[in-house]
Amino acid sequence: MGGRLTRVFRNFNVENRARRVISKEKPTPAPRHRTARLDTMADSPEIKEEVLRKDDRFLTLLKDVYVESRDPPVQVKDGGSEHLPSKQKEKRLTKLGHLEALDIKKVSKGKISLVEALTLLNNHKLQPQIWTAEKIAAEYSLELKDVNSLLEFFIPFTVMKFPKETKKAITSHKPKQLT
Repeated sequence: MGGRLTRVFRNFNVENRARRVISKEKPTPAPRHRTARLDTMADSPEIKEEVLRKDDRFLTLLKDVYVESRDPPVQVKDGGSEHLPSKQKEKRLTKLGHLEALDIKKVSKGKISLVEALTLLNNHKLQPQIWTAEKIAAEYSLELKDVNSLLEFFIPFTVMKFPKETKKAITSHKPKQLT
């Protein structure tokens, strides 16, 4: 309903308003500023003559200059469509545990794979005296500040199994009767 009402007011007397706008005189544009360079060249023929005159001294110097250009020899790349990385990063072999099939084999230095991260977090959680941050940094080629933040902010999950007798106690509990 509101759309119809606004459309009526918008289209009211639209032809007369359009004619009024079209019939207005166009505003005159602002005058352009004359550039100083064109004005001086048009006024003084000496400057035109100086620009067009050839200087013999410069021409003799220009004749002495000889430029020889050669393209570098074309190098043929072997390997077809294989693209090589521009910067070779130093890689290290991963420390694979029992999840060897799930993980990648080589990792850049300063980085760890997901399986290695879970392994080192679990080792630190189980034996924090042996697996210190310094030992982990040396073992996995990481920076000490990164290892400290990793050990501080990431904690592996623990799986807890409840004994059967507590399950029986929960299921054997009789609900209250509503009267």
